[in-house]
Amino acid sequence: MKMRSYESKVINLKQMVAARKKLRTGGKKLVFTNGCFDLLHVGHADYLSFARNQGDALVVAINSDRSVRKNKGPSRPIVPEDERARMLAALEAVDYVIVFGDEKPHRLLRAILPDVLVKGADWAHWVAGREIVEAHGGKVALAPLTRGQSTTNIIEKILGKRPEAIGRRSKADHRSHAAKQT
Repeated sequence: MKMRSYESKVINLKQMVAARKKLRTGGKKLVFTNGCFDLLHVGHADYLSFARNQGDALVVAINSDRSVRKNKGPSRPIVPEDERARMLAALEAVDYVIVFGDEKPHRLLRAILPDVLVKGADWAHWVAGREIVEAHGGKVALAPLTRGQSTTNIIEKILGKRPEAIGRRSKADHRSHAAKQT
């Protein structure tokens, strides 16, 4: 099967180190973020757009399936790592995607030394790798959260744990549907 253009954004550590070297030589600022990115939603889109706006190129490190299960439990991830990587690579804001299996992204951060490390504002109390990035002159930026958007919320809706949020039509939807029937 032919490789899609965005799939070339999914790279390994050796390729990322080479890309980082080119960016640094060109005076470009590299932004790094990491996470599971299991079921993509608008909160992820907002987050990645914020991250990309912090520099010239964005690398997104995603947790391997094994590390997601360790962090989130045996029912996660919903989407396998290769598919999550390809989905992220297809996004305009994302320049590189790398899968990592470590508990924390320290090994990646030490290898590529990004200029900016981005995490969601909900991680303000502790940003894994902050000390690595700041020790090399980089900075940490906290992305604002998109209210009500999370993978957990989506899973709860699908499983019916919050029935008030699933498939209920508003009164306006009922009127519109009834009007179409006549």
